Amino acid sequence: MAVYKEPKTNTWRVIYRYTDWNGERKQSQKRGFQTKREAQSWEREQLNKLGSDLNMTFRSFVEHYEEDRRSRIKDSTWESKEHIIRTKLLPYFGKLKMSSITPQQIVRWQNELINYRDKDGAPYSPVYLKSIQNQISAIFNHAVRYYNLRENPCKKAGNMGKKKNREMAFWTKEEYLQFIDAMMDKPLSFYAFEMLYWCGIREGELLALTPADFDFDKRTVSISKTFQHTGGKDIITPPKTEKSNRTITMPRFLADEMQEYLKMQYDIGLDDRMFPVTKSYLYREMQRGCQETGVKRIRIHDLRHSHISLLIDQGFSAVAIADRVGHESIDITYNYAHLFPSKQAEMADKLDMERGI
Repeated sequence: MAVYKEPKTNTWRVIYRYTDWNGERKQSQKRGFQTKREAQSWEREQLNKLGSDLNMTFRSFVEHYEEDRRSRIKDSTWESKEHIIRTKLLPYFGKLKMSSITPQQIVRWQNELINYRDKDGAPYSPVYLKSIQNQISAIFNHAVRYYNLRENPCKKAGNMGKKKNREMAFWTKEEYLQFIDAMMDKPLSFYAFEMLYWCGIREGELLALTPADFDFDKRTVSISKTFQHTGGKDIITPPKTEKSNRTITMPRFLADEMQEYLKMQYDIGLDDRMFPVTKSYLYREMQRGCQETGVKRIRIHDLRHSHISLLIDQGFSAVAIADRVGHESIDITYNYAHLFPSKQAEMADKLDMERGI
């Protein structure tokens, strides 16, 4: 690398040559530095990055992390990561060297986030704190795994936040039926919420549905894709997990309703989206319905919880429910254990019979 002063602009320029991952020699440059010291500082940082030297700053390593990870995950997933990195990590750690960040610094950063209160006095939720913690730990784990960082300082610092809220919000069937009455004035909203509640599908799965996904002779709907609106574009991608690829049998009344809805769509093609709206539309409609009916506010995703709780109440097993909603049965057992009826007394009675008492 070399640093030069440009007389015409009275600024400094850095020219540097490097070998890319294909082994090809390349040259690049950066202009506009106000002082020689700024240019030399930037030059040192580029050398650290090119050599994967962890004396580089946290900000520079994040560039490596993005280059390594972004093409392997969905755009919407990266957007969530990038927001946390940009707003919660870079302001605190951006200028620090990767190799010198300590558990004590992690703890002080955690305490700032834990003690934060917005203008209304509300803290970050435990779930959001956990998401932030997971992201910084993922970056350091990446450095340990691929860039020879000795250890992840987050491990010594410990965690913050909780994976899930203790309370799980859902509607009873009676609450849902009260709510859906308010949606009758807008067919798109009515049929969208019917699919969400009676099939337990995710929002993105609903918004990706096309007429080709339905088999009304068998009363089934195939879930094979999900919808995201990100970066100003509508994007259809594979569903959340491999288990999410599934075929759901609809109750007869719902199959009839969806046929009615399709008859209202005069020029819809087999591969056109049946619900050409965004998640924000569903949010606004749910807000409207709750205000009109007085039903308690829950999230759109909580309709999925409501469907699962209804199936549990009807006596279906965790395995059967998991197949329907695209979960692993262990997740249903763990997350909804408090909703399953206790079998302890029945177990004890049967063990008495085995013992001959």
